Amino acid sequence: MKWEMVMGLEVHLQLATVSKIFSSSKTAFGAAPNEQTNPLDVALPGTLPVLNEAAVRQAIVFGLGVGATINKVSRFDRKNYFYPDLPKGYQISQFFAPIVSDGVFDIPLPDGSVFPVRILRAHLEEDAGKSVHDALPNQTAIDLNRAGTPLLEVVTEPDFRTAEQVVAYLKALHGLVTYLGISDGNMAEGSMRCDVNISLRPTDTVKLGTRTELKNLNSFKFIERAIQVEAERQQDLLEDGRTVTQETRLFDPELDETRSMRSKEVANDYRYFPDPDLLPVVIDDSVIDNIRSQLPELPTVKRERYQSQLELSAYDASLLTQDRATADYFESSLEHHNNPKALANWMLGDLAAAMNRDGLAIRDVVVTPAQLALLVNRIDDGTLSSKMAKAVFEGLWQEEGDVDPIIEARGLQQVSDTGELEAMVDELIANSPAQVAQYRAADPDKQKKLIGYFVGQAMKATKGQANPQVINEILRKKL
Repeated sequence: MKWEMVMGLEVHLQLATVSKIFSSSKTAFGAAPNEQTNPLDVALPGTLPVLNEAAVRQAIVFGLGVGATINKVSRFDRKNYFYPDLPKGYQISQFFAPIVSDGVFDIPLPDGSVFPVRILRAHLEEDAGKSVHDALPNQTAIDLNRAGTPLLEVVTEPDFRTAEQVVAYLKALHGLVTYLGISDGNMAEGSMRCDVNISLRPTDTVKLGTRTELKNLNSFKFIERAIQVEAERQQDLLEDGRTVTQETRLFDPELDETRSMRSKEVANDYRYFPDPDLLPVVIDDSVIDNIRSQLPELPTVKRERYQSQLELSAYDASLLTQDRATADYFESSLEHHNNPKALANWMLGDLAAAMNRDGLAIRDVVVTPAQLALLVNRIDDGTLSSKMAKAVFEGLWQEEGDVDPIIEARGLQQVSDTGELEAMVDELIANSPAQVAQYRAADPDKQKKLIGYFVGQAMKATKGQANPQVINEILRKKL
């Protein structure tokens, strides 16, 4: 029997606010344990939450970015559970009336198609603290710096059927929120965490199987592998005649397995009820219109513009708009030299390869957009061959200077002077009578192959600096 995976995602995005969602404590990453807390964060009696307006505005920005409904009245609820890093004994979240609902986020796939993902809801909530199990021997330490950090939880419908679709969605979501400036999406620092709800069902059936939840996955690589491992585990159970237990599981990348964390709770287990300390959030049309007017160009719009106006392929446009930093670099380079296709090729080729080799993000590279544009310009004006340009690029990467000084220092300028090259070709022809006779006796198709000998000799004579195009033209004329 063949099985179909059915998955829905819950992604927690840390919003880019300076302070927490209900207190004035800072949200910066890397502070000493419990340094960014105040009486509210540690749940001292008598403290009351005050909603951070910036978190509300950023949630609205997200909703507009995915074409969702912005609910003009939303409410906060208490989600009750006990855990050592949740000192209140409840989390403030939105259950009954979220701020965002019913959107569709179009995801570009590598084959150029678009995969629409239905956004069920996106709601505001506070993060819990962190339990640290390896700081003290035989003890668990509690760090409450994250307690109260503003989160936007984005919940999808169960629209995913493959791990590749999941990763494509997460990359596009990461790109969107960084474009919008509402989250840095740093998965290593916990700014973007993903829970995957996964079940299997026989192919061509409608009824959903029992799902498990893979919790707190924080890298694209681990997410893809965790899905594959859990799907195989569930398939083995089902084909062995056993049942899948609804539960929350963790993925262990070292052992390459998922393991049970706890039985999966349902809404009733949390005893949700409206938080009596917080008023409803009421948003009017003028606020939404004001925020909409300030939105940057969204990735989907940018992709379409790159294809229609710059004549880039769907694949190149998708890669260049995957995150805002890459798109900004590309557009900055276009301000210095208007050759979109060549610049895209260099960014997605040599620049990307160097970044991968050295483990750098595009914001960290030393080659500026202006330098890359000048490098491409030197190819277009005949100063450099493609091979020479790669050597100049390596010089830029090693911070040897700017484009033209590197060309001069390395002696890389391409020879395009026709008078100089004609004299060299005349000498070459005079010294190669047998090859000339063979060329002139051959049919046109054969001549295309034979001319390669002369081009090779010309390039050798000029130490690779002759312009191949000019050499070819001169040779065809002279021969």
